[in-house]
Amino acid sequence: MTTRRTRPAPRPPEGTPPPAELARQARTVLADAVRIAHWASDDANPGPAPLTADALERAAAALDLSPARVRAGWDRARLAGLVELHGDTVRPGWRLRAWKRDDSAVLRGWVALFDAWSLVHAAPRDIEATTVAEAVEAVPQVLSLLQLSAGPVTVPALLDLLGQRVAELHEERCEVAYGPHLPAEPAPAPTARPGEAPADLNALLLDWALEGLAAVGALTLGSGHATLTPLGNWAVWVKLEQICVAAQSPAGNIEQPAADMLLGCARLTPGPARAEYRAWLAARPVGSAVAELLAVARGEDALLRGLAFEALRVVGAPAEPVVRSVVTDVSLRPYALLWLAEYEGADPDDAQEVLSREEATWLWVDTAAAVADHGETGLLVRHLDTAVQGTVPALLDEVRAVGHPRTVQVLVALAAAHPDPALAKAVRRAAFQVHTGGA
Repeated sequence: MTTRRTRPAPRPPEGTPPPAELARQARTVLADAVRIAHWASDDANPGPAPLTADALERAAAALDLSPARVRAGWDRARLAGLVELHGDTVRPGWRLRAWKRDDSAVLRGWVALFDAWSLVHAAPRDIEATTVAEAVEAVPQVLSLLQLSAGPVTVPALLDLLGQRVAELHEERCEVAYGPHLPAEPAPAPTARPGEAPADLNALLLDWALEGLAAVGALTLGSGHATLTPLGNWAVWVKLEQICVAAQSPAGNIEQPAADMLLGCARLTPGPARAEYRAWLAARPVGSAVAELLAVARGEDALLRGLAFEALRVVGAPAEPVVRSVVTDVSLRPYALLWLAEYEGADPDDAQEVLSREEATWLWVDTAAAVADHGETGLLVRHLDTAVQGTVPALLDEVRAVGHPRTVQVLVALAAAHPDPALAKAVRRAAFQVHTGGA
């Protein structure tokens, strides 16, 4: 175990309001969303997303809001995690339940909305999705300039930066090899509307991005300039700080592939590990980061499998469809079911109840394999107490039946580690029976 030098807690930029004031501002931005979330949670049948015409009319009448505000508030409620959709059923999210008393829950909800700004404000029509995606990927650079400037920045300066970043992204894509002997094809230029130059397209995309960020309360627009709000300034600072913290870690986790990053976090306590996960995720497109984590989870290392799902907990809502898609994978099913249960609001201590006895046993063996490969002897012995069976004979019977590929190695390691000779003998016998296929 390496010794990590602790870093003093960073201070936000001078002039940043205290968390209570930031939370008050976030509550103001999301006021309509909270009202609509309460209405949807109490209503017998609000319908799916987007709201049906009937539900829209009922919500507008009940809340005395225009249909447009109801529609916008409903989108924000979903993106901020204030409501959760299960088919046509709407449930209040945990943030909604904690909204009045927990400032950190409010700020996390607003940051989720901030991260989803490109979904809040519809992209310009008739522009290819890849071109829009490049603009979204370039926006963090624009936000960094706004944050470092600590005041208004002119639109031409922002446009120049956006154009430079988009050009860099094109250059990076040109460097991808398409085969051992074939040169990469040049990346296509941004697709503009008929008669529109790429520079005009960048200006259109910048206007869209600034309007989207203003819509979520991250910045204000003036005549020819943009300025971060206190909330936006704080959020950008937090994301930059997370990247800096990870970059200063001994392992340099932010630059590592997922497997190396997870191993670098294996010895950290939960809080610092989550900070490392956030920084690693912040430096990558969400989709590719989730895919990389799941690829690691499908590997043979049980420790990395568990850690990959811990990192996916930090991802939150964007990971839900992918996690839900792997519940049919035997090796990932217990982890996916627990992830989904906690995502849907279950207490982590109670989430185990969603697992069948066989799934819980599989998870017990998988966790024991992780301990055997990476942990200490005493930890493997204590792992016995976490089994759902309650007795060692019952555990051995069900472990033999569950069919985990690491069963023999786990039982052999447990027998070697356990101080009770009689119990160790029984475990060795079970390992032999699994190995030979005996009863």
